[in-house]
Amino acid sequence: MTLIVTTAAELQRIATPALPQAAEEYNRPYQDQLNNVLRLYFNRLNVLLGEFETNSTILPALTVYTVATLPSAATSGAGARSFVSDALLPTFGSTVAGGGAVKIPVYSDGTNWKVG
Repeated sequence: MTLIVTTAAELQRIATPALPQAAEEYNRPYQDQLNNVLRLYFNRLNVLLGEFETNSTILPALTVYTVATLPSAATSGAGARSFVSDALLPTFGSTVAGGGAVKIPVYSDGTNWKVG
């Protein structure tokens, strides 16, 4: 299960620990208490950090090309995706043509770059 933190209040649910007052000289019970407080605090932080992780794949940003500079659709392979900045009158599913000013995503069908 993936949880997404949507408000600052969710980040503030882990309060900074109140550390025990230090003794003048080394004191084993104090050190044990301090270690326990810090261990609990960092364990709670680890749980919160784990909530930021997802099992989904994060897609990389698409490179923006002009139609003329798109790599070969055949070399890129069917299903490859990109983005063009100069499509001319794009219609979904049609082969993309350059020379316009429309910024639009495109995909390779293995032969041509298509609008969509």
